[in-house]
Amino acid sequence: MDIDAYAAAHREEWDELARLGAKRRFSGPEADALIERYQAGATQLSALRTATGTSVQADRLSLALSRARLRFTGAGTNVLRQVPTFFMLQLPAALYRIRWLSLAVAGATVLISALFGFWALQTPGVLASFGSDEFRRQFAEEDFVAYYSEHPPSSFTGLVWTNNAWIAVQCIAFGILGVFVPYLVFSNAQNLGLSAALMAENGRLDIFFLYIAPHGQLELYAIFVAAAAGLAIFWSWVAPGARSRATALAEEGRALITVAVGVTLGLLLSGVIEGYVTRQDWPWALKIGIGAAALAVFLAYQWLVGRRAFAAGETGDLEEFEAGARRLVAG
Repeated sequence: MDIDAYAAAHREEWDELARLGAKRRFSGPEADALIERYQAGATQLSALRTATGTSVQADRLSLALSRARLRFTGAGTNVLRQVPTFFMLQLPAALYRIRWLSLAVAGATVLISALFGFWALQTPGVLASFGSDEFRRQFAEEDFVAYYSEHPPSSFTGLVWTNNAWIAVQCIAFGILGVFVPYLVFSNAQNLGLSAALMAENGRLDIFFLYIAPHGQLELYAIFVAAAAGLAIFWSWVAPGARSRATALAEEGRALITVAVGVTLGLLLSGVIEGYVTRQDWPWALKIGIGAAALAVFLAYQWLVGRRAFAAGETGDLEEFEAGARRLVAG
């Protein structure tokens, strides 16, 4: 197809479509003409896309069609109809795309925590800097366990959920800066390692892991996922590939900001476990099993549901119409 000749042959039709699409009020004949031009334009756009793929002419026609569609469709689809699409396609696809980066953040956290814990135990004076022997003994034998039962379950659940959700959202929102997420991951890993060292000093490292395990499996992984999303957004403008930096950042930002919803819900579940399960006098196998089951559900959603959505072409970004027209480029 000679794209220039094709565009010249239909220029008057496309100009009329653009003119009608810019109007706010229509007479009866104008409304009929808009529908007619829209239907013809959609067919012509399909022919252009099939023959030439992306082109300036096709993009301009697509923009005119989008404006025309707004004139006769008005408001978007019912938001409730988008809920299944969001939770079964867009969100799992976004989570799936950062699955390996999530594991990388988890591995880095474990490594840093282990190194700091070993260093604190082996280096004289490090643990002493946290306080007296009596202070450290009280932390290990009383305060650490009391933390999980000093507040009523409902208020404690709300407290830990809002705190963790705020941290996760910051990871995603400020990930674009490139320094916030590494700093947060490092600080979190450092605190975990030093807390474990304080417990190990008093022979209670087993208590540390037993009390962390029920809720911490899902809680920590959700934070790892949020950190991965923030890093992916940062990398989108560092290495945009064939896209412009602005386009890459917009597309990845729209796609990965949805991860905030997923991790917030995951952290709500871990908060319920921390508030209601960890404090119970149940067998540790049962409590840890509940935490493991919660993590398994999240992982299945990310890896299995996400893989199916990603294979269907989803990325987590908005659909083409909702995302708006792409910027026109020459060539």
